Amino acid sequence: MKRRVPKPRDLAPLMQFKKPQFDAKKRRLDAALTIEDLRTIAKRRTPKAAFDYTDGSAEAELSIERARQAFSDIEFHPAILRDVSKVDTSCTVLGGRSELPFGIAPTGFTRMMQTEGEYAGARAAGRAGIPFSLSTMGTASIEDVRDANPHGRNWFQLYMWKDRERSMALVDRAAEAGYDTLLVTVDVPVAGARLRDKRNGMSIPPALTTKTVLNAIPRPQWWIDFLTTEPLAFASLDRWSGTVAELLDTMFDPTVTFDDLAWIKSQWPGKLVVKGVQTVDDARAVTALGADGIVLSNHGGRQLDRAPIPFHLLPEVAREVGADTEVMLDTGIMSGADIVASVALGARFTLVGRAYLYGLMAGGEAGVDRMIEILGEQIARTMRLLGVASLDELTPAHVTQLERLVPRARPR
Repeated sequence: MKRRVPKPRDLAPLMQFKKPQFDAKKRRLDAALTIEDLRTIAKRRTPKAAFDYTDGSAEAELSIERARQAFSDIEFHPAILRDVSKVDTSCTVLGGRSELPFGIAPTGFTRMMQTEGEYAGARAAGRAGIPFSLSTMGTASIEDVRDANPHGRNWFQLYMWKDRERSMALVDRAAEAGYDTLLVTVDVPVAGARLRDKRNGMSIPPALTTKTVLNAIPRPQWWIDFLTTEPLAFASLDRWSGTVAELLDTMFDPTVTFDDLAWIKSQWPGKLVVKGVQTVDDARAVTALGADGIVLSNHGGRQLDRAPIPFHLLPEVAREVGADTEVMLDTGIMSGADIVASVALGARFTLVGRAYLYGLMAGGEAGVDRMIEILGEQIARTMRLLGVASLDELTPAHVTQLERLVPRARPR
């Protein structure tokens, strides 16, 4: 091969230098291409106790590990030669439009992860045209979240407390504030054993101990934000001084039954969704009670470890009750492909919790925007590669769930 000295005109097209980005937040968020990338940034920027509260689950953390593995253990079946120059990622859920087939799940103690908290999530959801859910354990009031997302869809999540009057006072406030959907969480008779929180001495508010101060040294911005903004307060209760587990165990009511669910439904004027369904029989029972929707969820693995995998339950539940109620799903979702697979197997809609909080911890409101952008891009790209132009075209034929954990026959 004959060699020569390159000429300047040959080198010129190769010399492409990016314009420097001096905004550090934008630079790190632009570099995040996946939800896992946002998680890595969040871990670097957030004190251990707050990060572990988000990232962790119950006991050995098998439930969340299995839920994520279930999404990895799928095979897509693309169709070829379809016109996918334009794809429609929107859907109708609970009587309203969502521009994407996911909404932001209810999360507790959110301003502890990052001081913008629910305000950031609600505003980002409103811009994206997706629902935002406020938790009973949220750190912004029902009315303030409404004001942050005045034209979007706001949903309220209810834990039924031992103090029933106080619980229903929250429901009344949500109705008066224009929330269109009530999510009743039914998988928390008591708090799960969240061992990371116990080992970290997780308390509300975070305590300034020698351990937390040392952990804060490489994360000064979090502490500056935490100490120079309004103290943590809750959407639904007075300030609390104690551990998370102590707070939850004083509030949750282990006596709640289907009769209580029917009573709540009779008093709520909007759509009612039951969150935390984990068996086909319970899906049938809740549907018979008249719920407008159910969420297949094991609480992100934060309650019963070794709980059923919602994604595995989805096809059978969708077949059994999908014609009578809207079947939704959460737990384990870390990519747009996970969401597309869920819709293909019968989910009307999905909810993302940890993905939202990773974005929030990585960059506040801009981080939540980036989370939504990442998932939206992945959904659209997966749809194009599958050869579908709208969510309605997705069917079970597009997905195979590969077997890893195969149950043995149950003893009779």
